[in-house]
Amino acid sequence: MTIAIWALATYSIVATAIHLGSILIATSKCRKPRSVFRPAESQTALGLLGLTRYLRRTGRRATRARDCTDAPSDAAGVSLVRPVCGMENYIEDTLRSAFHLDYPRYEIIFCATSAHDAAVPLVRRLIAAHPHVAARLLIGNETISDNPKLNNVCKGWRGAAYDWIVMADSNVLMPRDYIERLLAAWRADTGVVSSPPAGGRPQGFWAELECAFLNTYQLRWQYTSAAIGFGFAQGKSMLYRRSQIEQAGGIRLLAAEAAEDAATTKVVRDLGLRVRLVDAPFEQPLGYRSAGEVWARQLRWAKLRQASFRQYYALEILSGSLGPLTAAAYVVAALGLPLGSVVALAAIWYGAEAALARAAGWHLSLKSPAAWMLRDALLPLLWIGGWLGRGFVWRGNEMRPLESRGAV
Repeated sequence: MTIAIWALATYSIVATAIHLGSILIATSKCRKPRSVFRPAESQTALGLLGLTRYLRRTGRRATRARDCTDAPSDAAGVSLVRPVCGMENYIEDTLRSAFHLDYPRYEIIFCATSAHDAAVPLVRRLIAAHPHVAARLLIGNETISDNPKLNNVCKGWRGAAYDWIVMADSNVLMPRDYIERLLAAWRADTGVVSSPPAGGRPQGFWAELECAFLNTYQLRWQYTSAAIGFGFAQGKSMLYRRSQIEQAGGIRLLAAEAAEDAATTKVVRDLGLRVRLVDAPFEQPLGYRSAGEVWARQLRWAKLRQASFRQYYALEILSGSLGPLTAAAYVVAALGLPLGSVVALAAIWYGAEAALARAAGWHLSLKSPAAWMLRDALLPLLWIGGWLGRGFVWRGNEMRPLESRGAV
């Protein structure tokens, strides 16, 4: 056996072992979430069943409070800051979910840059329909960065009534225990608690492909990174203590990078604190997606990761099954082994992903294996695209990643 064959065989085996290890870590870290709020639930489903669920939730909150002494008290007020920008799939469901949380003391601050934004009438209608929840809409724009989302949420950050602030995108579907679970992940050494999105409710194959990127690939690696002490914030849901950020220099620090989550990660690490992830990611219902939308989103994220965390991004070329399976195929052909060996290796790779999705309660369908394989075929192209060109378009805004001040 030549050195090349030995090297390829070793690479394939090591890559497979790392893949399986990351799946084991993610499986251990991500518990299957309970059912989330569904706006169409019948009122007749309440009664004794509702009382039972309430008592169970109350008991779970008490247990979490006893078991997690560094987490803040249930009495601590929390401000939810939710920027809106146009209409999205399932946006009424996701925005309404914020009004049905179990947490006893919170407010919702919706932020829009213009009174003419398409989402503003929906926000006003939801606020009017839930007078028992402290909620308001702030309109205006403060340009502190090239990041339109950060500019939009500034007014919410400054106007928040509480020290605990959650920035949550408009397309996050919040379960009833959303705030409790974020708070439960907080420790004395924490600077931010985050939740990457778990793709759900896909319509069409391209939305299945987006689930393949979001769930058993990106979620898996984010939870694995956090488990070994390299947590990265993700902008879908981020819990801050405003006093920590203000002492460090204020919300303008989040303008140091093109993406506020990358800036958050670096600020937190500069403070000697850690990025922690919630016990199970919150759902982002996808609906219909076109191939172009999925590609543009993944390419945008690739460019942002390359600009902000270049040395980590360089390693991404080693992820995915394409390289290990190609190496295995070469070794099998060179040694005259049965081609079924490569098929068996592929079955191990994707069978493990299926097991993770099932254990974590993430989307899983008969289309998933095809979506996983296409995703892995696209990963090298995305990786190359992340190095080429710097500009991209986000919600109609042309943006360029800033020159990073260095990965921490």
